Amino acid sequence: MNAYTIDVRISPRAGLLDPEGKAIHHALHSLEFDGVEDVRVGKLVRLKLLADSPDGARQAAEAMCRKLLANPVTEDFEIVVDGRN
Repeated sequence: MNAYTIDVRISPRAGLLDPEGKAIHHALHSLEFDGVEDVRVGKLVRLKLLADSPDGARQAAEAMCRKLLANPVTEDFEIVVDGRN
């Protein structure tokens, strides 16, 4: 078994309301950061996981996302496996 660092990036689905992102977008414009066109706020979950291979680590992380980490109705997720530690 090898140790892998896995980053799971979870974000609201496109087209769904993101009140926190809207508030940040508005605040940035009020601070004169006018080039910002859109803001979406999500979360990052970093896992250290033991697995036989990078593919096995990814599969375990996907199962965790589908069962607990991400809401499949309102959120999308992206998994990045960062080699062995």
